[in-house]
Amino acid sequence: MDDDSLQARWERHTELPLTLASLLFLAAYAVRVLGHPLPAVWSDLCLVVLLAAWAFFAVDYAVRWRLSGRGPSFVPTHWLDTVVLVFPLLRPLRIVKLYEAVRRRAGQARLTLHARVIFYAGMSSVLLGFTGALSVYHHERGAPGATMRTFGDAVWWTCSTLATVGYGDIAPVTPMGRLIAVGVMVCGLALLGAVTGSFASWLVQVFSQEEDERPPGG
Repeated sequence: MDDDSLQARWERHTELPLTLASLLFLAAYAVRVLGHPLPAVWSDLCLVVLLAAWAFFAVDYAVRWRLSGRGPSFVPTHWLDTVVLVFPLLRPLRIVKLYEAVRRRAGQARLTLHARVIFYAGMSSVLLGFTGALSVYHHERGAPGATMRTFGDAVWWTCSTLATVGYGDIAPVTPMGRLIAVGVMVCGLALLGAVTGSFASWLVQVFSQEEDERPPGG
């Protein structure tokens, strides 16, 4: 039975608007970074979209905090929401939750644990790769001594960093670029560990089922 609390109803009603706002936020940021230099009117329009979307995220966070009745304990128990409020570029990660909500409303079975882990990891890798490349390129372009001269360089650097390869041919030189690099490294290790652990767990489950199905003495 679905939760009919005020918080649950608020979350159901804001799922789609928040998803659209997160995509608009990401698109506006991408236009500001990749379209540089922009005409003043377009730059201002993108800034308005960014600020309006972030204000929507902040209002949603404040309302859910208030409706939860948990006080300060709401922050650690909703750490992902707290992180995406501080770093709104990660907000599209909620698309996965929207996908599962649509499946439930359509009467479809929930994805298995292993499928959810793979789905989350795949979506997270694509999103973090794109947003990480945008963010680091935003701060690295034009910096003295920068080796990241194009957005393609930023994408290559982000992919190698998320994969924990780190060739070292391209590296951030600005303080903010290096701070973003630390975040990308941590996320890459976390995603790799999640996928590896889920795959290992799936293999153990498959082998255990085969062992159970094997006839005695076989």
